[in-house]
Amino acid sequence: MKKFSGIGLILWLSLPSLTSFAAVADKPSITVFAAASLTNVLQELGDGFTKETSIPVRFSFAASSALARQIENGAPADVFFSADLEWMDYLQTRNLIQRDTRRDVLGNRLVLIAPADSKIKLKIEPHFPLVTALGKGRLATGDPDAVPAGRYAREALTTLGIWNDVADHLVRADSVRSALAFVDRGEAPLGIVYETDALVDNHVRVVDVFPASSHLPIIYPVALTGAAKTDAARFVAYIRGPAGDIAFKAHGFTPLR
Repeated sequence: MKKFSGIGLILWLSLPSLTSFAAVADKPSITVFAAASLTNVLQELGDGFTKETSIPVRFSFAASSALARQIENGAPADVFFSADLEWMDYLQTRNLIQRDTRRDVLGNRLVLIAPADSKIKLKIEPHFPLVTALGKGRLATGDPDAVPAGRYAREALTTLGIWNDVADHLVRADSVRSALAFVDRGEAPLGIVYETDALVDNHVRVVDVFPASSHLPIIYPVALTGAAKTDAARFVAYIRGPAGDIAFKAHGFTPLR
């Protein structure tokens, strides 16, 4: 019987893990462009998918607007996961996604947040005193001209009759996570983000939830891009399956069927 030296035995015992690593490294990675609000849950699901399939997943998280324009300009994405329908429509009209793979996957809620130690109390209703509560500070949210969270915020504040009062008191962040960060750091006394963003940050608290009737439904669609690799469809199926349902619900999203 052949004997192994100490070093040889260690190398031999490590071969299965090295083989597994090589299997992952040999498979082309899937590149997913996804809304910033999906950062935590998709990183978790990406790890689970890779563990199950040995297919590596790379993510690019930003505002849906920025990602859509990058895809339009030739960025090599396999999957686009948007925080609203409009930016998915934008790519669809340019034939940059595979229309038959498009699915509405998630819902979310819009909330008003403040730093965790803030004493501000507000009830969201028509003409509520948001500007008074801001004092000399500003309201942080996504840029309403591009970022989905900001668009929902503008629509909600318009419905509630206070957009014109607030419009000049905004921090127009480049993504919803950037808006969250302004409130987290105490640089803005109030912000409007998705409920799921507030749940991942212990330095902020939810002041109140915007009525669903004050804005269009918050819907996250997903689709394969025109240049998607074959394995990208497997990833979309995975996040729309049981593993995705569990993870999305745990992070505060509402899976759509």
